[in-house]
Amino acid sequence: MNKTLTGALALLLACSAQGETLKLRLLETADLHANMMNFNYFTGETDDTLGFVKTATLIRRARAEAKNSLLVENGDLLQGTALGDYVAKVAGLKPGEVHPVFKALNLLDYQVGNLGNHDFNFGLPFLLQSLRGANFPYISANLFVDDGDGNPANDKPLLRQYLIKDYAFIDEAGQPQHLKVGFIGFVPPQILQWDAANLKGKVEVRDMVDVARELVPKMKAQGADIIIAIPHAGLNAAPRQGLDENAGYYLSQVPGIDALLLGHAHADFPGPRYAGLPGVDMVKGTINGVAAVMPGFWGNHLGVLDLTLDKGPQGWRVLDSQSSLRAISRREQGELVCLVPEDKAVAQAVAKVHAATQAWVAQPLSHVDGDIQSYFALVQDSPAVQLVNDAQRWYLARQLKGGKLAGLPILSAAAPFRAGSSGPNDYSFVPKGDIAYRNVADLYLYPNTAAVLELSGAEVREWLERSAGLFNQVDGAKLAPQELLDPRYPSFNFDVIDGVSYRIDLSQPSRYDLDGKLVAPDAHRIQALSFKGKPIDPRQHFLLITNNYRAGGGGHFPGADSRHLVMASPDENRQILTDFLQSHPGYQPEADGNWQLSAGGAKPDLRFWSSADPKARAAAQRSGHLEPRGEVNDKGYGRYRYRF
Repeated sequence: MNKTLTGALALLLACSAQGETLKLRLLETADLHANMMNFNYFTGETDDTLGFVKTATLIRRARAEAKNSLLVENGDLLQGTALGDYVAKVAGLKPGEVHPVFKALNLLDYQVGNLGNHDFNFGLPFLLQSLRGANFPYISANLFVDDGDGNPANDKPLLRQYLIKDYAFIDEAGQPQHLKVGFIGFVPPQILQWDAANLKGKVEVRDMVDVARELVPKMKAQGADIIIAIPHAGLNAAPRQGLDENAGYYLSQVPGIDALLLGHAHADFPGPRYAGLPGVDMVKGTINGVAAVMPGFWGNHLGVLDLTLDKGPQGWRVLDSQSSLRAISRREQGELVCLVPEDKAVAQAVAKVHAATQAWVAQPLSHVDGDIQSYFALVQDSPAVQLVNDAQRWYLARQLKGGKLAGLPILSAAAPFRAGSSGPNDYSFVPKGDIAYRNVADLYLYPNTAAVLELSGAEVREWLERSAGLFNQVDGAKLAPQELLDPRYPSFNFDVIDGVSYRIDLSQPSRYDLDGKLVAPDAHRIQALSFKGKPIDPRQHFLLITNNYRAGGGGHFPGADSRHLVMASPDENRQILTDFLQSHPGYQPEADGNWQLSAGGAKPDLRFWSSADPKARAAAQRSGHLEPRGEVNDKGYGRYRYRF
């Protein structure tokens, strides 16, 4: 045993002898995204990789193992599945009615909830009405009501900023102990950009860290023995910019915060994604010495944070901690193994709305004359992305008729939302024939609204350069296989722009880094960019239709800001897609191939992971340049080769 462990053990034993050592287990759910059941509404099939109905079983088990435990919910709860859409847009909530999501969560004795960015997607009135159905309080320290007087200092908090609650616990000597536990929650400031149509002029959001530095000392002064921060944020160790989206790392540096319950990033902590961050202990799960956990997404994990508290002359402190994640399933040799059964009480609580949602999403609205799939949307032009771009250009052309912008050429930007980032089943497949609402929601996952920017040809090029950060730089002279895709780059930031043609040269380094910062000004991956068969004029102006998230700065694309915004539509992109399909029965989903990959003239051996589904392998073989390798990894993904 090393000296550090020996010393910690000696200190722990000394404290235990005093009889004032207490173990407290914190349990966290985050980014459930209305996945109450282990069910995929897009395919109409059971999916045991997700669902609060499974996470609830883990909660009950973890709670039964500990004398003292507290359960916390960390946002992005109401939106994300067809069930969430059905409640918000079809069924609605009657006065006094409890949202079905809270009917489920109310069974598990949550102590506190924090808001996530997607909880605002259906508007502020719906959110506030929904929260009234929770039998636990919601907090948000950096969210304020905009009173319209132009002075943010006068704005009042929308919700309670923090909560300090008295608890009666049992210490390790079997004696009762009373602790005041403080909870403080934070929402990403970017909600004002991503949901401007719902929130502009109604709320203001302040920097998470600045607010924490202001309020944590007040919480201590009000008697909080320990303070648990619940930021709907991931981790980024780059220098602070102010109003940072993923501010969890910086919050670990705020004195007085004893534990961090993270979210938003749809990632696991502890987990390999964050192994390189300075100050991170991946074994214990600490960040700069502060205990932390982040439980994935869609209910696939329960976050468990075990604290050992010691009461000394200055009060209670965290003596030791251990973070862990408990999964609802795992992969063994590519096969899914379920680890927990469904919680029957949760299943019963949402049974009615679950059945109603299935009936609603199955109603045909049009038909298509070919399969639509996103299996290879990250490596070649995809029919799934093509459909969205076709619909958006069709919509904007109708909106512009007779207007002052009618003479400008129309481009459309769309990204593949379901391209494997959330698991080996996270791909869209819509077979030829009838198409229903569930298929539309599958192809366009989020309730974004349309937005239009006016960009120059030079700005269109930079937009595509940012998008091309998805790919690793490749060595054309290397004979050994090379990885094509950077797994850190989210698929929803891989915009394909339709209306122009271009080539992505992978022999060049990425011009922009993962945070959208210009890092290689001499690099130019976008080659042969043309409009109507001619090299694009950098001074020519174009209208680019996208969504409110992207137009508001989501993804940090050059030119995506209010200065370039010429239209903020109230129409959802998903409704635009629905209207297009209804107006084009028999639509033929074929990608037009307006972009390709190159490697500076070389033909290296490039490999990537995608769906192992037989339908994906068949689509690869039909493509002519994608080769299934017959390999499936322990996560369930299939291996492919890209051939030039």
